[in-house]
Amino acid sequence: MSKKVEIFCDGACSGNPGAGGFGAILRYGNTERELSGADGDTTNNRMELLAAITALESLTRPCQVVITTDSQYLVKGMTEWLAGWVRKGWVNSKKEPVLNRDLWERLRELAGIHAIEWVWVRGHNGHAENERCDALARQAIATFRTGGR
Repeated sequence: MSKKVEIFCDGACSGNPGAGGFGAILRYGNTERELSGADGDTTNNRMELLAAITALESLTRPCQVVITTDSQYLVKGMTEWLAGWVRKGWVNSKKEPVLNRDLWERLRELAGIHAIEWVWVRGHNGHAENERCDALARQAIATFRTGGR
């Protein structure tokens, strides 16, 4: 696993639930790639997860990855909560089914392929890549609403 990739990602929703979008930037050396997408009836948390999933699924081989996000839900889910959810049969601390299990399972599978470091940054605080990912997510929502994909 010699390839080191930086991923920056963000999700957004207009209404929660409502139309949602995500944006991601993948950086390998001097090469960058932007990804985005949208859904008409979703939540902000689902878009945060989908941003990371889409970025990781675009990698063609196992990599060392640093994922930077403003989503504590995503970071804490992967670093603090996931193992307990799996051990307890996908129920949370309130004994309720874990929300977004389908996406957490996809992310868990991807985390088994790559060596991932999770980094949280404060959102809307001037972090250039986080701001760009937010813009990509919002642009994806606008494109979705006007019928583009």
